[in-house]
Amino acid sequence: MLTLVPSPLALRFGEGSGERFYYFDKQLHMTASSPTLFFAKPQLQALLNELRGRGYCVVGPTIEQEAIVYSELQSVEELPRGWTDEQAPGQYRLKRRDDDAWFGFVVGPHSWKKYLFPPKATLLSAEKTETGWAFIPRAADSTRYALLGVRACELAAIRIQDQVFLNGPYQDPIYRERREQLFIVAVNCTQAASTCFCTSMNTGPRCERGFDLALTEIDEGFLCEIGSDLGRDVVAACSAAPATPAQLQAAETARQQAVDQMTRHMDISDLPGLLLGNLDHPRWKEVGERCLSCTNCTMVCPTCFCSSVTEVRDLNMETVERERVWDSCFNPDFSNLGGSPVRNDTASRYRQWLTHKLDSWHDQFGTSGCVGCGRCITWCPVGIDLTEEVAAIRETPTP
Repeated sequence: MLTLVPSPLALRFGEGSGERFYYFDKQLHMTASSPTLFFAKPQLQALLNELRGRGYCVVGPTIEQEAIVYSELQSVEELPRGWTDEQAPGQYRLKRRDDDAWFGFVVGPHSWKKYLFPPKATLLSAEKTETGWAFIPRAADSTRYALLGVRACELAAIRIQDQVFLNGPYQDPIYRERREQLFIVAVNCTQAASTCFCTSMNTGPRCERGFDLALTEIDEGFLCEIGSDLGRDVVAACSAAPATPAQLQAAETARQQAVDQMTRHMDISDLPGLLLGNLDHPRWKEVGERCLSCTNCTMVCPTCFCSSVTEVRDLNMETVERERVWDSCFNPDFSNLGGSPVRNDTASRYRQWLTHKLDSWHDQFGTSGCVGCGRCITWCPVGIDLTEEVAAIRETPTP
């Protein structure tokens, strides 16, 4: 496959309906001048070295506390080489593979959200001085992240958060600073977990846009598609050569494995509309009796963006910091109005989450809030499966 991009800029500007908007999509266009490349696996370290040499903080998958999580990488030896993950509703286990694949796993409890929309961020500081309180604006974030191992569903999640944080009435400065400087090395999935359903959401498993480089792992090494001019410059450090027809076929076969292994599906033909049209369905009460309101689903979700702001003082009462922290619509006080919560039971909180994610999100941002990564199913302690809940409501709609 041959690839080229029309512009070296990741950030572009447009005008629509009188409003200025931002988008970071890197559209791929086929051309005979830029072939899909191939490089051997030892050259992956050269890619890391090149990114680090350009001032990027490289983050990618590694093993911590018996899970594959995202953390800063110094070496490819920190990757979960030879490991895979077995997932099911409420279950996650690491397991040794029969080979030494470096990306032979799916997704873990972390999402790339934490690097663009950090769990805790200082918005403003104030210090007590002899003449009164002095307010200190937030310093600009100069960290440049290079994300290694971004899957297709996660690319879709980043595009959704671009809509939330950049294209709405308010642009989040922290998100924009980090997003503008982002370098993305995507990796095509070659296997699927039992909780994956990205094919239903049209978000994967193949990476098609929104990356600087996209890798497909085969036994010999990596096939590399170029998604930006910067990506083409960076991959030059890997001594890459045009892929052979046999290597291209091996990559296609590897990618098809993930499609063939997909067993979970969700019918989205009548979404939006189905859930908001069944707000009194008895299924909400049934799932509310199982749900622990633990917030796990929203914490692991790569698109959930709820937050709250708190004032944090030091013990001497001389410094105050205004902090933004992740929040969840499953927290009882999240909907506090007039001294009491609007959604005061678990069933109503679960209904709020699912109807927003799959239904009213379309009205707000023009897309679903779900990318089919399956994290909320895997990391729910009681194994609640949103695809089952949608199917149950569809089968017996309320009059």
